[in-house]
Amino acid sequence: MPVANIKYFMATPNTMTRPASEPAVSYKDMANAIRALAMDAVEKAASGHPGMPMGMADVATVLFAEHLRFDPAHPRWPGRDRFILSAGHGSMLQYALLYLTGYADMTLDDIKSFRTLGAKTAGHPEYGHAAGIETTTGPLGQGLANAVGMALAERMLHARFGDIADHHTYVIAGDGCLMEGISQEAISLAGHLNLSRLIVLWDDNHISIDGPTSLATSEDQQKRFEASGWFVQAVDGHDTKAVSAALARARQSDKPAMIACRTKIGYGAPTKESSEKCHGSPLGKSEIEGARKNLGWGHGEFDIPDAILSAWRDIGKNGAKHFGEWTQRYDAAAANKRAEFERLQRRELPEGWMQPIAELKKKLSETAPSEATRKSSENVLNVLTKIIPEMVGGSADLTGSNNTKTSHQSPVTSHQYGGSYIYYGVREHAMGAVMNGLALHGEFIPYGGTFLVFTDYARPAIRLSALMGQRVIYVMTHDSIGLGEDGPTHQPIEHLASLRAMPNLNVMRPCDATETAECWALALSLADTPTILSLTRQNLPALRKAYVEENLCARGGYVIRESEFTDSSPVYTLIATGSEVSIAVEAQRLLAEKDFAARVVSMPCWELFDAQPEAYRKQVLGNGPRIAIEAASSFGWEKYLGEKGIFIGMSSFGASAPAPDLYKHFGITAEAVVDAVLKL
Repeated sequence: MPVANIKYFMATPNTMTRPASEPAVSYKDMANAIRALAMDAVEKAASGHPGMPMGMADVATVLFAEHLRFDPAHPRWPGRDRFILSAGHGSMLQYALLYLTGYADMTLDDIKSFRTLGAKTAGHPEYGHAAGIETTTGPLGQGLANAVGMALAERMLHARFGDIADHHTYVIAGDGCLMEGISQEAISLAGHLNLSRLIVLWDDNHISIDGPTSLATSEDQQKRFEASGWFVQAVDGHDTKAVSAALARARQSDKPAMIACRTKIGYGAPTKESSEKCHGSPLGKSEIEGARKNLGWGHGEFDIPDAILSAWRDIGKNGAKHFGEWTQRYDAAAANKRAEFERLQRRELPEGWMQPIAELKKKLSETAPSEATRKSSENVLNVLTKIIPEMVGGSADLTGSNNTKTSHQSPVTSHQYGGSYIYYGVREHAMGAVMNGLALHGEFIPYGGTFLVFTDYARPAIRLSALMGQRVIYVMTHDSIGLGEDGPTHQPIEHLASLRAMPNLNVMRPCDATETAECWALALSLADTPTILSLTRQNLPALRKAYVEENLCARGGYVIRESEFTDSSPVYTLIATGSEVSIAVEAQRLLAEKDFAARVVSMPCWELFDAQPEAYRKQVLGNGPRIAIEAASSFGWEKYLGEKGIFIGMSSFGASAPAPDLYKHFGITAEAVVDAVLKL
């Protein structure tokens, strides 16, 4: 029978995968333990979301008991299934599961500390806080898209290493996840790439914060997934046999799978069940008492009876079997494959990877190319992707403009996962989130391109890259009014400032081919920080013509042209980034003709410069008046300019015209710098 004609699947015992010895405790009691911990923790914190954990407790119990391959004793083993709670507001569901199944660093005291300062049990799951949390979730839809990246990573690793990589990725997503626009980008991409080991469990409870979902949406989610190439089923989410049977079928599908689990939010609550009133607020003591009675849970606050806890712990201990089976497969693999796989697990770059960068810098000092930094970036990638196989490139339908694909890269397709380039399509937001998933999986270094102005579309994913400390590289080209005729809709003005405001994100804007090579080297070497590479469409002159072994960009800012006057006072400091450094150099020449002493500072990365010792920063910025030149907003420059400094840049949106005309029109020229010095 075609899936489209089946509304609800019922249990079929011959397809289920129950453990050889089922726990004597019922799944109902085990699920109620999750509900009780969620109710009690939220009540104690006087804050949180009890409804979703209570509604999805049955589904989660079956998933962990019968299908998910995990081992609390080895929480990071590469062969584990990934579990993603995309509906991160229901974090107590995940915390309860981690505690009950026996993860060592999730204790009952951690559960009792829910949502308190310094606790592992934050309001939403946060990567790095506790083992078993694969990604930070909360912004709805992000976890779903991360999971697409993880499922893609599994398929790509499988193509390279065989059954060393052989796991499923499971997602619990809510109505809000599926309403967010990123979900459609991610669902569409997963279907297109046929990620058959991705299984989404949709918490179909018909409730959102405002009330019934019918207030805001009426689409048929099952047909939506089917239209994107997914295998779709629907079950009663409180019928554990039906859920298990659906999971078994999903695991056998040759498509990504979605299971619509019809549930009741706040299951068991006497007056708030199936209501938005239990979504984001504590139930209250009387409601909890009623829920305990309805659920047949006669135990006190945070009290999990030994028999129930033992049943859960047995499920956790069963993971040793899965770990052992994977270890046998791993030990049987060829030695060279194991060595390479272990290097990737350690996130170590190949030995000697910096040497080609040094050789490229020497070549650039000899040829001094005049080229766009997007082209310089492509030339660096031609070197790096050949020697660093874990680099996985991509672009949001701008491959030829971003220059992100090299001649020796092949695309990843639904039938060939052995490539290293992803055509993301016009899906900037999903591209960022999928790259986060690739990075979180542990073996890949993803980079992806679009225009700098479209960081607006990718920003939530960029923020999570920074929050989670993932080595994700964003290749953002067409980075100023210098892109020209496409006009103000495509010309970024405020974007550099807004990105620089984000913690743990390095925004790098190189001024020529040599700085571009150095910025790429830094982006790869900084393993816990994402990078924005801000690159030009227009050609730029070579300014670094002498070979210097040191990576000067590593200091964030440095004197690229010292003043020719040794005894002049004052000495003006001209500070610029990217395409405007050449303007500063020309202004220095013009000022010298007028007997004004000026030095030029290239500042490709504010974040790295701010991390330098104070003495170095003072030496670079100098004691004289300062002028900054950047074809963007002035916001933030005041910390380098001081009270009397002058900024030359943009105070409005751009316009449509050739780049040289725009620079003249907006007064971003060497002559404007000279005029500013004369005013000072």
